[in-house]
Amino acid sequence: MLSDEFGREVTGVRISLTDRCNFDCVYCHNEGLGDTRGPMEAQDGEMSADDVVRFLEVAEEFDVEKAKFTGGEPMLRQDLEEIIERTPDSMETSLTTNGTFLPGRAEALVDAGLDRVNVSQDALDPKAFRELTKSGGYDDVIAGVKAAVEAGLTPVKLNMVVFEKTAGYVPEMVDYVAENDGLQLQLIEYMPELAGRPEWAIDIERVHGWLEEQADRVERREMHGRKRYWVGGTDSSDGGMVEIVDPVGNESFCANCHRVRVTHQGYLKGCLNRNDDLRPMGEMTKPEIREAFREVVANRVPYYGEYMVRDENDEWVVNEEYLGMPADAD
Repeated sequence: MLSDEFGREVTGVRISLTDRCNFDCVYCHNEGLGDTRGPMEAQDGEMSADDVVRFLEVAEEFDVEKAKFTGGEPMLRQDLEEIIERTPDSMETSLTTNGTFLPGRAEALVDAGLDRVNVSQDALDPKAFRELTKSGGYDDVIAGVKAAVEAGLTPVKLNMVVFEKTAGYVPEMVDYVAENDGLQLQLIEYMPELAGRPEWAIDIERVHGWLEEQADRVERREMHGRKRYWVGGTDSSDGGMVEIVDPVGNESFCANCHRVRVTHQGYLKGCLNRNDDLRPMGEMTKPEIREAFREVVANRVPYYGEYMVRDENDEWVVNEEYLGMPADAD
């Protein structure tokens, strides 16, 4: 297993299979690449299924344990089931999706070997949902969540980005997962560094505080030190589990990151927040993949508190120690 110079073992990979999407969410940052595209046709630059599987086989050589498939919308790939089926058996597989295609494919994904799924859902009101996603797919998402649970993909995690336009929907969403078996809620801090619109950001500590008041019990997860809040429990049920993903300015979060990423065009990157460390994998031969994998792990840095530090004005700036790092890949 490869470790970076800060002692973090790389145990997971997050692979974008496409930057196409049938939604155009107002907060999207396209896996940190900053190009918030909407619906589009397939692009020639997307990795093939063979490319993805070859990368995963190399990742297995380095004892990577988990593979998460993302987009864009990964279910626009008609070969998604093939990719999951060909993923090494030693890896846990998961998927992040907007859920619209799950009603017709959830069972096939389970049969292919998918272990878990995260579904983006930011509101339980169709009108609000349409405003946030620029899509009329609300009913399909609700049906997709149900299909995922019925297919055995439990727990199904609902991803909700928390910012000015969605913060008011948090209580309703918490009640929703508490009342529906098989669901969990992941509240994701809005990242203005990637998505822009800093005025949309809210103080995520307020959400933590509110959940502390509502929770029957609180746990601290080892990964990133995240807190888990259990809400709405009864004598026969623990209730709904709510977790907050709060990386912005969180030194502990970044210092405990064990994941590297792959763009849909076959570039490796060591951090969601950075694009100055992109490493091409050439023609995707195994020797080229191994070399790129080693390089990107060796060049990883903690983002907040190390790569990014606060200046005299309390603003986040790049640490001068890292200004001489290699330039972006062509």
